[in-house]
Amino acid sequence: MAGLAESGSNPDVDLLYDINGLAKDAPHWFDRVMEFVGEYGLLLAMVLLVLWCWWSVRRRGGQDAASSVAALVWAPLAAGIAVLVNVPIRGFVQRPRPFNDHQGLDVLVSGKNDFSFVSDHATLTMAMGVALFVANRRFGLVGIALALLEGFCRVYMGVHYPTDVIGGFALGTAVALLLSPLATALLTPLAKAVERSKAGWLIVSGRGTADGQEALIPGARSEQEAGAEERDLAA
Repeated sequence: MAGLAESGSNPDVDLLYDINGLAKDAPHWFDRVMEFVGEYGLLLAMVLLVLWCWWSVRRRGGQDAASSVAALVWAPLAAGIAVLVNVPIRGFVQRPRPFNDHQGLDVLVSGKNDFSFVSDHATLTMAMGVALFVANRRFGLVGIALALLEGFCRVYMGVHYPTDVIGGFALGTAVALLLSPLATALLTPLAKAVERSKAGWLIVSGRGTADGQEALIPGARSEQEAGAEERDLAA
């Protein structure tokens, strides 16, 4: 793998210099923004996106609420598993960071002394994005777009080769998709049990009783009661 890091006609290195070269021409404040976004900002955005999707599913409710929430729980779990899978991969490949083998790179983040292939950030964000897509396509497309932006940022910052990012995308996607059926089978019964418990509000808005029934506001009537009253008046 180290051979890929050698300069010349290698498109991986050429693309690295092309993308990282944008940092040299950009204003200092923009580089600082990209540094924060690429290191922390997009990870936080992914977490907030999953929470937003959970809130939307919870408010919508329905019979499939438990399975939908279970699929959302899989998103952060998939990211964690994918990063763990990457640990032996990094140790086996042992690819140095690009700034260790190439001169003239504008490195925006210091202290990166671990191996480069594959990118943890790209792996984590793509795993969450793909798992979120399985649960909800609309939110998932946004998550995948954030993951792609994360990959660009890692190369822009000079801490990863493009192939590090592509490898992270592939690893995150594989873990999220291949283990999704097993995760759904294990998490859905757990989500249904939570729905029937006093913590049912985590699954459906308004659920909080032990029998899993919707908690109505005092003095409010259910739709069934209102419908029955209208039929009585019509009769």
